[in-house]
Amino acid sequence: MNSIEVNNAKSIQEAINTLHEQGGGRVSFSPGTYECGTIYLRSNIELHIPAGVRLLGHSNHEQYDDFSKPETVSPEESQKCLIACANAQNISITGCGEINGNGPEFYDCNVPEGKFYRKPNHPRPRMIQFFNCTNITFKDISLIDSPGWTCWLIGCKNVSIDRIKIRGDQQMINNDGIDIDGCSDVKISNSSFQTGDDCLVLRAIRRDSTSHFVCENVLVDNCTLDSRCQGVRLGCPSDDTIKNCAFRNIIFNGAGAGINCNNPHRYLRKDCTGYMSISNIVFSNWQVTSAKSPISINVEDGLELRAIKDISFENFFIHSKKPIELIGTANIHLNNISFRNIRGTIESDSPIQAKFVNKLSFNDVDLSAKTGTSSPFVRMESNSWESKF
Repeated sequence: MNSIEVNNAKSIQEAINTLHEQGGGRVSFSPGTYECGTIYLRSNIELHIPAGVRLLGHSNHEQYDDFSKPETVSPEESQKCLIACANAQNISITGCGEINGNGPEFYDCNVPEGKFYRKPNHPRPRMIQFFNCTNITFKDISLIDSPGWTCWLIGCKNVSIDRIKIRGDQQMINNDGIDIDGCSDVKISNSSFQTGDDCLVLRAIRRDSTSHFVCENVLVDNCTLDSRCQGVRLGCPSDDTIKNCAFRNIIFNGAGAGINCNNPHRYLRKDCTGYMSISNIVFSNWQVTSAKSPISINVEDGLELRAIKDISFENFFIHSKKPIELIGTANIHLNNISFRNIRGTIESDSPIQAKFVNKLSFNDVDLSAKTGTSSPFVRMESNSWESKF
């Protein structure tokens, strides 16, 4: 393999371009900190960041390019990112070093303790954004304090993510861990996530009203999650199709919800009344300790989703503050939702709240919910004959 070791930030892009022209190779680093703006990865390149090396995102947003892939979508009104890659194949980011997005530098941190930092008026960069790429590997790397979404994969295929660590200041909002958007054949394993926003997100964001976008065949295995919002988020109401995905051997311990498929009006895109279809999603072998709901699937009245169906939860141990929520509507029923071998305690007066659900099945479910406000006895006046004795 061809290899170039760089020792200053200005040489990074030059080394990538040189190796790409030679057919590919590894860009490595001498020990140290490299402050940089946008880096463009290309086909057949391994960006190897060994222990003792830190890529540090520049604190000035003007040092980042606008990476308009896809051109029609700009979450948080920003197209900027630190590491960009489009229409490429065989790309790797490896090594036990660190990519640090310098996230808190992009916020007003002068807020009460525990509150989210205030967002700035200028755009915040994402850390990693790949568009329409094939054969992607992330291994061993630590991704720290992204100012925006940490990793947004759009329309990518054959993705392997193993033994990575994502850490985001939990007072930052919009610092999602990994957003898997319209991708197929993705495996994330043996990794840990701590974020202020969602740890893992499955999306199928439509770029226009005529094309079809599918997120499918995603496997997440043996990971730990800690979020102030959600451990796993499934879709938004204007998305296309999310199907055939599994999350197994997961520990969630955080202030947010464990699993969330929330579909409110405020998430609708312009001129859309809803479109998403979710099916064949399996959650198995979970431990959930949540300050909110461990599992929440809900749809607001008036939306026009195509389906939320065939979702199973198996082998769960739960300790949460709020009940499991399964809330459909008269127009959008949740279909074929199953629970098997579920144990735990809900610190509420109800273990499960369900409405408009077809084929809701329980097999070996043992949940205790016995927390609530007791009311003192007050005798009421009554005309009933029983009250005369």
